[in-house]
Amino acid sequence: MEISTTPIEGLLILRPRIFKDERGSFSETYNTDTFRKAGINCNFVQDNQSVSHKNVVRGLHFQAPPFAQAKLVRVVRGSVLDVAVDIRKNSPTYGKYFSVLLSAENATQFFIPEGFAHGFVALEDNTVFQYKCSNFYSKESEGSVLWNDADINIDWNTKNPIVSAKDQEAGTFASLNSPF
Repeated sequence: MEISTTPIEGLLILRPRIFKDERGSFSETYNTDTFRKAGINCNFVQDNQSVSHKNVVRGLHFQAPPFAQAKLVRVVRGSVLDVAVDIRKNSPTYGKYFSVLLSAENATQFFIPEGFAHGFVALEDNTVFQYKCSNFYSKESEGSVLWNDADINIDWNTKNPIVSAKDQEAGTFASLNSPF
């Protein structure tokens, strides 16, 4: 597995080796030893999956302590533009975002540690998005930042976003009292 850093500390891009032959393909998507050697010391406790139509934007979500979550995300069908926003108050990249294209074709994975708001936009119909979480979901601990916040200024790569009412009502980045 090839593991790359990003301009924002803690965010990692992971590219599994894909072995192809006449039968199809095989890849190892998770290996505790490989991840620990890369500094990913999470005990993933919950797997989630969503299916989205093209142009659906989900996010920007986070879980506050004590239910803060690190995530390992990937796409098994279709493609997304995946986005992580640094909401760690003492970070030099506080308020900055990083985005990466994840697709079934490129098999790229994205590791997002605690302290980030996370979201994505589906670039194809019936996109299947999977993520491993290091902590259990808690409704009382959920938080969000407005997906199209002007201060963050994310280029979502869509002219016709489909956004839930809940995500449209999220608070601005300027009003965020980050728990991280």
